[in-house]
Amino acid sequence: MCMRTIGVLLLSLLLCTACTQQRDRKGLTPLVEVDGNFLYKEDLKAVLPVGMSKDDSLLFVEHYIRTWAEDVLLYQKAQTNIPDNDEIDRLVENYRKALIMHAYQQELVSQKLSGEITDAEMENYYVNNKTLFRLDSPLIKGLFIKLPLTAPQLSNVRKWYKENTQESFDKLEKYSLQNAVKYDYFHNKWVPMTDVLDLMPLEVSNPEEYLNRNREVELKDTAFWYFLKVSDFLPTGGEEPLEMAKPRIKDILINSRQVGFMKQVKSDLYQRASDKKKIIYYY
Repeated sequence: MCMRTIGVLLLSLLLCTACTQQRDRKGLTPLVEVDGNFLYKEDLKAVLPVGMSKDDSLLFVEHYIRTWAEDVLLYQKAQTNIPDNDEIDRLVENYRKALIMHAYQQELVSQKLSGEITDAEMENYYVNNKTLFRLDSPLIKGLFIKLPLTAPQLSNVRKWYKENTQESFDKLEKYSLQNAVKYDYFHNKWVPMTDVLDLMPLEVSNPEEYLNRNREVELKDTAFWYFLKVSDFLPTGGEEPLEMAKPRIKDILINSRQVGFMKQVKSDLYQRASDKKKIIYYY
C-alpha cells in the first residue's frame, strides 16, 4: 500500500471520534508499529496543528509518520553500532539532573520570590551604572507628516509643523486626519532616528549630523511631501533615557535577585546537611 493511501487511512482514523479502535494496555490507540515501537493516535493528534485543511493535514501526517519511523530505525541501528553506552548514560543522567534542578529552582523562585521591581530600584541602578546605558544609534523627539503633492493648505502646514504650540499641534492633527498619508506625533517620547528616516527620502552622507543641525526638514519626491520636526536629539554614544532603559534594568535586577536567592538556598541546604553530618569528607 502506498504511503499516501496509508496517510489517508490514518488521517481518517485520527479525525474519527466515533470509530471503534483497538487499544493497548495503557488505553492508547496504536496507529503505526515499527519493530515493536508504536506511534499512537493520541500522540499524533496532540501535534496536529489546528485549523489545517484536509490536504495540508494529510501532508503533515505523512511527513510526521515517515520522520518518526526513520528516527526509530536510525536509533535501533545506532544502538547496535555503539556498544559502549556508559558515556551516553552519564550524559543523559547529568542532563536529567540539570532539568530537575532547573524545574525546582523555577518553582521555588515563583513561590518565594517577588518579581516586583520598584521605580526607585530601577532609577538607583540606572544612576549607579550610567556607563552601561550608552546609545548605539541616535534618538529623536518630534513629529512627522507625509502628504500627497495635491494636499491643500501647504502654507499652513509649513507654519504649523514649525511652531511648538499646542494650538498648532491641534490644527496639524485635525488637518492630518483628513489629508495626511501618515502623521506621527512623538514630542513626548524618544524614537530611533532610523525608524523615522525609513519613512522619508532623505539622501545625505551623515543623517545623524544632518538632523542634529537641521531640526526642520521639508522634502518631496514624485508623489509626496515630507515634513519632519525634530524637537529633541540624542546622539550615538549619548546617555540612554531612563524610560527606555527600564525594561532592560528590570530584567537585570530580577535576574540578580534570583541568582542571589538561589545562592542562599544552596548555602542553607549545605549548612543543614553539614550540621546533620550528612557530608563526609574522605581526606
